[in-house]
Amino acid sequence: MLLRPDSTKLSVRRQCGLLSLARSMAYYRAVEVSEEEVALMKEIDQIFTRWPFYGSRKVLLELRSGGREVNRKRVQRLMQVMGLQALVPGPHTSKPHPEHPIYPYLLGGVEVTRPNQVWAADITYLPLEQGWGYLVAIIDWYSRAILSWQASNTMAVDFCVAALEEALRHYGRPEIFNTDQGAQFTSPDFTGVLKREEIRISMDGKGRATDNIFVERVWRSLKYEDVYLRDYATLAEAQAGISRWIRFYNVRRPHQALDNRTPMEVYRGLHVVRKEAA
Repeated sequence: MLLRPDSTKLSVRRQCGLLSLARSMAYYRAVEVSEEEVALMKEIDQIFTRWPFYGSRKVLLELRSGGREVNRKRVQRLMQVMGLQALVPGPHTSKPHPEHPIYPYLLGGVEVTRPNQVWAADITYLPLEQGWGYLVAIIDWYSRAILSWQASNTMAVDFCVAALEEALRHYGRPEIFNTDQGAQFTSPDFTGVLKREEIRISMDGKGRATDNIFVERVWRSLKYEDVYLRDYATLAEAQAGISRWIRFYNVRRPHQALDNRTPMEVYRGLHVVRKEAA
């Protein structure tokens, strides 16, 4: 482990900053859960990753069709722990913090035609051998390039802020930043950074749940091409593997929606996407 909590020269905060890690990583301990519980959560994640519009009822049906004897309350509880919620319009498409302000959706009718016009952020669940973690990514909407990411063992806001600060440091700033209404993204810690940079804040509302579907496609590719195949034991192992996959995704993996160019080719202006292919 690169972090040294007992160092007298550098604070844990400073070490995490230099390593571009969320501070929660400094205090990570494996979560004590049963093997059966971990296996069930992995199955739920695979179902949800394949069909992100499934709620707990349909996830339950898929589990039972595969021979799992489980009730809906347990599925609901685990999906809540995992941060999974169906991507369908309705009265409960997101669960904002009751004390956090909600910002309007700014992308209705907006044509995204260039890099750094709109960025988006999203969080996904990471199944591990002995527990779980979470991954946040900052993505350029036009090019689909992953500009930064962070992993954490909790859903605290600090790893989301760290990813945002890293993207701003390396890639400038977007005109609009779009997220869902999750508590991490409505937090003053997160929105405060956007306000500091004079970035317009946009949040998906009721009926807008599928607007970030391309981000869900990124998560599906990551999990089926890397996470499920590697079956990472720890968050540190997952971080190393995900880092390799994201480099592959950004600079080597062609995208049909980008005229078979890579996200970074499009982001850096080496290729302009035809309107009919966008």
